[in-house]
Amino acid sequence: MSLHGTRNRRTLYICGTDEYGTASETQAIKEKITPRQLCNKYHSLHVETYKWFDIGFDYFGRTSTPLHTEISQEIYRNLGKNGYLERQTKEQTYCEDCSKFLADRFVEGTCPHCGADDARGDQCDSCSRTLDAIDLINPRCLIDKHHKVVTKESAHMYFRLDEIQPRTEEFVRRSWKEGHWSPNSVINAEGELIDARLKQGLRPSPVTRDLTWGVPVPVDEDDKDGMRGKVLYVWFEACIGYVSITANYSTEWKRWWFDHKNVKLYQFMGKDNVYFHTIFFPSVQIGDGRPWTMLHHINTTEFLNYEGGKFSKSKNRGVFGPAARETEVPVSVWRYYLISTRPETADATFSWAECIAANNNVLLNNFGNFVNRALKFIAANYDGTIPNSGDAPGPFSPNDEADADFISDINTLLKEYIDAMEAVKLRLSLQLVMQVSARGNLYLQSSGLNKALMLENPKRCVQVLARAANLIYLLSVLSHPFMPSTSESILKQLNAPERAVPEVFSNDILAGHKIGKPEHLFKKIDEKMADIWRDKFGGNDNAPPAQPSADATHVAPGMSKRKAQAAKKAAAAKAGPGEQDSVPKSAEVLAWEQQVAEQGQVVRELKAKPKTAETDKEISAAVAVLKKLKAELAGLQKQQA
Repeated sequence: MSLHGTRNRRTLYICGTDEYGTASETQAIKEKITPRQLCNKYHSLHVETYKWFDIGFDYFGRTSTPLHTEISQEIYRNLGKNGYLERQTKEQTYCEDCSKFLADRFVEGTCPHCGADDARGDQCDSCSRTLDAIDLINPRCLIDKHHKVVTKESAHMYFRLDEIQPRTEEFVRRSWKEGHWSPNSVINAEGELIDARLKQGLRPSPVTRDLTWGVPVPVDEDDKDGMRGKVLYVWFEACIGYVSITANYSTEWKRWWFDHKNVKLYQFMGKDNVYFHTIFFPSVQIGDGRPWTMLHHINTTEFLNYEGGKFSKSKNRGVFGPAARETEVPVSVWRYYLISTRPETADATFSWAECIAANNNVLLNNFGNFVNRALKFIAANYDGTIPNSGDAPGPFSPNDEADADFISDINTLLKEYIDAMEAVKLRLSLQLVMQVSARGNLYLQSSGLNKALMLENPKRCVQVLARAANLIYLLSVLSHPFMPSTSESILKQLNAPERAVPEVFSNDILAGHKIGKPEHLFKKIDEKMADIWRDKFGGNDNAPPAQPSADATHVAPGMSKRKAQAAKKAAAAKAGPGEQDSVPKSAEVLAWEQQVAEQGQVVRELKAKPKTAETDKEISAAVAVLKKLKAELAGLQKQQA
């Protein structure tokens, strides 16, 4: 459930597998099965993996469906009717023994640039050059390397992007401004088009291919263009999959896709797919001529690297979808760590040590500690019943005699969370969730919640517990987009229903409510597992352990783990026998260190932006928050000492 869902807005969350094209055909040949069998196999694997990861698609579909064919062919025909298709004839590789033209990935040969003997028809992996299959030296057919490969002319239809470009640029500028696109797209923060293809001028792009596995090109009886037997190019029809998957999900799909005034389209992806979603597919929609719902906001990421290198399936390097489950690391931990290190503005690095630290220092010691401490106290001392604090139902007063600062801080964090989610700043939003739980920990600590408080000041103890329970209820919905199974566990322990994100912190769990059984939300992960997992998923390389990424926020800022461990040992030795139990940092100190590190990252990212009056204001505000957090951390450290 996204922010829109938790704000009671009607949403549709779809995704799917795009299954046509040469990649599927070539892999099917390697596995000695049909393309359909291959796609069935991997579609099921995707569905199972995403279900385990708690990715709550309303519908996860696929493109190899009759409705996809119907909708894709209709769009193709409309482009033709509107004058945006043209026929071009070009030379292609042709296998005389197979009696068919060979798509790029069906051809291998010697790279004309570096001499590598295993270059594909579209790219050489050795020198990373983009290739044209007809340029390969000694080309070989992938089906049988002894087949004779020659070059012959083949006709294809091309989409006249050059004719559409002025309208596409107008759309890009308008949508970028209205939808606040992420900066790593085709337009920069100043509104300048930075995509090389746009700057050089778009060229006609092929929309048909000489393949059998794909959407058949629709032809008239006379087939004047000679397209019979060909299929639509996968990069033409893949993005149409969003539409056809919606159509397979609901007969009312046109209410989503032809209502641009009332429907906003948000898309999320890696930066390597940006062109097709921001330029190519919008151009297709424009050329089609109907009033489409078009891209409102695009949210893209940079690359996530693995332990100092790159993820590589061919080298078995890195942990991929199904393998993540084998580690037995809970799905909420995976989701938290991956979103907290999400490469939103720069490449980031996956690190097993950082992943474990995220669980132990943040989820266990901060988030889980707050929830468990409060609910266990209620269960043990009040028979699991929310005591009567005297608070009226509804918003807590910001002028409350005892907790004005606490209530004000929660309301401030809540507003920042809503603003960050509306702006699709996912990493910042998750950081704010942890700041809310950290503020809850500080509240319990500063209030002195223990048996003594219950005996000496029972009225105050009851007040603290009731407000803590309501903060836990708030956390259940704030955390839901990021850790839905954790959110569900909280609701079960509270014995409370799902809720929407409120505008302000309020008293919703009332006196007399019976909670469920408190349980730990997270468990400690042994730090030694980092070496075990690093070896297991290291593949063919023996890369050194990764350094913490710039986005990592799971250790104290400015201190390496080696130095941190050395400092910890030195402090323990200095403390002497009987005093070492006081050396480990409290959950509050760890949480505030996390906040300082996270806010420091916010400041660094703002300073990296182009200098404007607006960014100067943002930097000043962010620095002020950082100074406040550092002062609070110093106070906590002094209090613990």
